[in-house]
Amino acid sequence: MTVSLLSRTAALCVACLLALVMAGCSSPPVDESANATAERLYKDAKEDMESGSYERALKTLERVEGLAAGSLMGQQALLDMAWLNWKMGERAAGLTAIERFIKLNPSSPALDYALYLRGVLNFSENLGLLGSWFGQDLSERDQKAARDSYQAFKQLIDQFPNSRYTPDAKQRMNFIVNLLANYEVHVARYYLRRGAYVAAATRAQQAVAEFQQTPAVEEALYILVQSYEKLDLPQLRADAERVLRTNFPSSTFLGSGALDRNKPWWRPW
Repeated sequence: MTVSLLSRTAALCVACLLALVMAGCSSPPVDESANATAERLYKDAKEDMESGSYERALKTLERVEGLAAGSLMGQQALLDMAWLNWKMGERAAGLTAIERFIKLNPSSPALDYALYLRGVLNFSENLGLLGSWFGQDLSERDQKAARDSYQAFKQLIDQFPNSRYTPDAKQRMNFIVNLLANYEVHVARYYLRRGAYVAAATRAQQAVAEFQQTPAVEEALYILVQSYEKLDLPQLRADAERVLRTNFPSSTFLGSGALDRNKPWWRPW
């Protein structure tokens, strides 16, 4: 009886030990990053960014920004979050991160980059404009992003004329100005062809007033000539034609039927 009882007791102990071992094997893995420092997490995030694991990097950067809020590392994490959202096509989230950075860190040494990135995020929204060269209707595009982009780049140039980002910002501003000018002329042309002559003249005049140094002004002046002709305003028509001939003496718009051509000025083929 004693031997049997001891045997049963030993067997029970072995079973308990096996159960404990099995339970340990089936337990969830420990999250080694749970107690990681901001420095360690940022290092991991950078490695994920370099390898293209953007979503994982973004989640890690959110933790870094929370742990190191107010520090230079926290600022850098917020900028990286904006950049990652831009790379992932999440413009709204990227702009939210940038606006938060600018609000919280108005004296940051990276403010010039933040302004530049704000402009790029809005600028990227308008790269779809290139699709208009293949027939997309520009009148359906919202130009607010283009204007916001222009203002961000202008603020960068005004506040940081010697920034490393200023030369590129200037080039992008030139592109945006031509985009906006062409948009106004596109809308004016649209109204003219549909007989809305007052609206056509208004948009053409706006293009001439705002974007005097752009190629689009040539067509804007011609639209003014045509609109004033239809509205029976001979003096205004004569003034618009005089300005057109003075500034563009070789303009193709001075020939008959030029406005009805299929290709606008910005399409080279």
